[in-house]
Amino acid sequence: MNDLGLTPFLVLSAFLFACGILCFATKRNAIGILMGVELVLNAANINLAALNRYWHGTTPDGRPLLDGQVFALFIIVIAAAEAAVALAIFLNFYNNFSSIDVEKAANLKG
Repeated sequence: MNDLGLTPFLVLSAFLFACGILCFATKRNAIGILMGVELVLNAANINLAALNRYWHGTTPDGRPLLDGQVFALFIIVIAAAEAAVALAIFLNFYNNFSSIDVEKAANLKG
């Protein structure tokens, strides 16, 4: 079996993280910002799974430890809840302003 090693996973994770940061730093559209946040969370998931595989190892009887995968699953659940709440906020914002441009959120300041 050809083992890639840890480096390609960390490079992929860093690339996804950079794309996510760039996405929610430059987008004015609320959906684009949400997509950037999801990219950052997916980069964290790749890190958790890869570091679990290459650093954490196995139990004494040879079974792999699943701590990284459990944390990644937890992040997926949190991301789904975050997406549902964010989409509800965006729909409410669209009903009030007929746009999801985040620059119009300045009108909400008291």
